Amino acid sequence: MGNILITGCPHSGNDAGMLRQIIAGACVESPHLLHVLHILQQKFLHVSETAIREVSAMLALPYSQVEAVVEFYSFFHKTPRGKYDILFSNCICCGYLVDGTDLMAMFGRRLGIVAGRTREDGLVSMDQTSCIGMCDHGAALLVNGMPVTGLDGSLLERIAILIEDRVPLADWPSEWFQIEDSIRMSGMLLDHEMPRGDSLRAMLAFGAEASLNEIIQSGLRGRGGAGFSTGMKWKSCRVAQGAAHYVICNADEGEPGTFKDRVLLHRYADSLFEGMTVCAYLIGANLGYLYLRGEYRYLLPHLQSVLLLRRETSLLGTNICNQPGFSFDVQIVVGAGAYICGEESALIESLEGKRGIPRVRPPFPVSHGYLGQPTVVNNVETFVAAACVVQKGSTWLRAMGDEVSKGSKILSISGNCARPGIYEYPFGVSIRQVLEDCGAADTYAVQVGGPSGVLIGSPEFDRRLGYDDLPTGGAVMVFDKSRDLMAILVNFSRFFSHESCGFCTPCRVGTVLLRDRLDKIFSGRGAQTDLEEILHTARLMKQYSHCGLGQTAANPVLDGLQRFPQVLEKFLLNRDFEPDLDLDKALAEGRRIRKGNDGIACADRGGQ
Repeated sequence: MGNILITGCPHSGNDAGMLRQIIAGACVESPHLLHVLHILQQKFLHVSETAIREVSAMLALPYSQVEAVVEFYSFFHKTPRGKYDILFSNCICCGYLVDGTDLMAMFGRRLGIVAGRTREDGLVSMDQTSCIGMCDHGAALLVNGMPVTGLDGSLLERIAILIEDRVPLADWPSEWFQIEDSIRMSGMLLDHEMPRGDSLRAMLAFGAEASLNEIIQSGLRGRGGAGFSTGMKWKSCRVAQGAAHYVICNADEGEPGTFKDRVLLHRYADSLFEGMTVCAYLIGANLGYLYLRGEYRYLLPHLQSVLLLRRETSLLGTNICNQPGFSFDVQIVVGAGAYICGEESALIESLEGKRGIPRVRPPFPVSHGYLGQPTVVNNVETFVAAACVVQKGSTWLRAMGDEVSKGSKILSISGNCARPGIYEYPFGVSIRQVLEDCGAADTYAVQVGGPSGVLIGSPEFDRRLGYDDLPTGGAVMVFDKSRDLMAILVNFSRFFSHESCGFCTPCRVGTVLLRDRLDKIFSGRGAQTDLEEILHTARLMKQYSHCGLGQTAANPVLDGLQRFPQVLEKFLLNRDFEPDLDLDKALAEGRRIRKGNDGIACADRGGQ
């Protein structure tokens, strides 16, 4: 289990000498700020003010910068967490609400703890977190960063017993931490057996210019959803002026319902690093970064072992494949719980040891990226595909897909289906075909591309996956008629309000307004004016938000209003206005204490 164990130290974390020693040891492993803070969080169960000052001094960073980073990322805390830190996923597909049962509340009652708190004895803390990428495995949680899936009452009881008995994680049943890859259907990428180093040897034989042209001619586009030409992005970076060039793999898939990168990182890490190395040679980079989402930290030992093997076989390091001057290596930086860092410029900010706030663009990363230098940022699937193209040639990719969308797409399919998991399809496949293959029955709605994507109903199930119809980063969430679609929209709205970075007002305020309006409607107090306010807020967010999070946060509710108007309307009162404040309810406690009426008329009755 690597270093994800209970290491809670009774020390307060305020001894400067001890702190300096721990920080120095962390810097030997990696001097990156996120890594150092993770070590401190793990050691002392929080990051104290004294620790922030010592990190600031030893890493020569402003105190305000270190403090801002601690406060920005949800996996860092300035007050102590429990020795067992439990985080339940609140995702609509791998969350703690199962068939009407609140597993987190059940667990809390068993251990005498409520969400968001640490128990008085310091043994355990419990909270909820956004999707942890286990949607194909049912309800899931993280305990000290390690995922446990398939939760039910029996398993939670066994976990509670181990916690009360203070059993170290290393002694918990190992099968609890084994995550299956769940590949249900493979295609040109997942079936492609590529011997280690073959893409690099093919590239060196073909030449840099010809290899880059092959990627351009293949029609390979970014697999994150936006679909920009991979070859053209690399070419733009190649010719950009800078003191250094960088390659970054965005492995921070945080979109609820997406888990394909988890499988690729586990089973196809060699192909990923091969693709990054190909990119490095073509753009003239000597250093690359894999930015791994914090929820996948448990994969870090595996990824490090693959990197070590590649270095030992001259596929990383200096004079790669005995090619003089071909030097490149990869470092891994692990995130700390921030959905916004999936946005490429926010990811770069995080790599630079700052809060993950998206940058103003232009300039774009290909000319002004990491440390202001030319940088290529692509996701895991794109690098894997690029490695295959260099080895197999452009015609191999173009043989599958359609005119606009070449090749295949790997999907994460979850929700109400018999066979959730990973599916690879040629671009152009219909939603109806996908539903049939995954064993979905009586399907009512499908969320394509996660909450920021598109929500469709049965009249649109013949639409096709591709950049000219339904582009997607990979998530397909299936909902049958047993699901409460309004509850799903509420869940999505809460996700966006929680994950907004807070930089710009339209997103910071708009996501909260949307959340509160939907909560009001869901509680049965909504009126037609609330729908009008939702539409007004959504227009402002789309037009004025700083980045894609705010621009797409209203998508689920807008799609719900357009395609499933009856779902929202059945919650509305038959009146034009319902006040947000229920005065009778607000005054109830005071009246109880006074044992009488205060003489204030109820504003709720007249809507005044």
